[in-house]
Amino acid sequence: MKIGILKCDSTNEHFRKEHGDYPDMFISLFKSVEPTLEFETYDVILGEYPKNLRDNDIYLISGSRYGVNDGDKWIDDLEKFVLELQHRKHPLIGICFGHQMIAKALGGKTELASQGWGVGVQNYQIILTEPWMEPDLEQFSILSFHKDQVTKLPEDAVLIAESDFCPYSAYYIGEWLISFQGHPELTKDYVRALLHQRENILGQEVLESGIKSLEQQIQPKIIAKWILNFMHNGVVAKQGN
Repeated sequence: MKIGILKCDSTNEHFRKEHGDYPDMFISLFKSVEPTLEFETYDVILGEYPKNLRDNDIYLISGSRYGVNDGDKWIDDLEKFVLELQHRKHPLIGICFGHQMIAKALGGKTELASQGWGVGVQNYQIILTEPWMEPDLEQFSILSFHKDQVTKLPEDAVLIAESDFCPYSAYYIGEWLISFQGHPELTKDYVRALLHQRENILGQEVLESGIKSLEQQIQPKIIAKWILNFMHNGVVAKQGN
C-alpha cells in the first residue's frame, strides 16, 4: 500500500536536523505500525501533484502554519484536488490543516477558534466506536498545535471524537476519508521546541500550559493503527470498483 503525502509546510530549518521534516514524521509513525508501507511526497505549495491519482493508494494532507482561508493559489489548487479525490472516492487522510481543508472543500466550515490556541497534549472523547477502531478506547490523547478549527462538518461526515475545546476533533466519510485535528505524527520533543520558538505568538500562559501538558501520556500509534485499519477497508473497496 502506498501513501502520497501532500506536504503543506516544512519544519523550521533550525529543528530539521534533529526532528526531520513533516513527511519524515509521518513515515516514521506509519512504518512503526506497518513496515511494508511505501510513500511518495508532493510539495503542494510548489504545485507538485501526482500525474495520475492511481499513482498512490491513499493521499494524506499534512498540517501547515498557513490557514485554509488564506486565499493563496496553492490552497485553492489543493481544495480542487480534494474535490477530485472525493468525486472519485479515492482514500484520503486529513491531519490538522488537512482536516480543516477537507471540511472546507466538502461544504463544511473552518474558522479562527474563539477558544484561542490548542497546543500540547489534547484529550479527545470517543463518541462512536467502529470495528476498525482497535484497540478500543473511550478517549485518546495526541499532540496538537492549531488556532483554526472546523466549526461545521461536511455533509455525510460521521463524527467519532470531540472535546470541549475542539468539538469536531475527528470524522470520517464513507469508506475512503478519515480526518483528525490532532497530530499523531508529532513528537513531544518537537512540540516543546515549537512552543518555545513561538512564545511571542502564543503568550506566556498558553506556553506554560502547553509545556505542562507534555507530561501526559499520548497514543499516536493507536491512532495510526485506526487510520490504517480504516484505509485498508477503503483501498479494498476502491480496488473492487
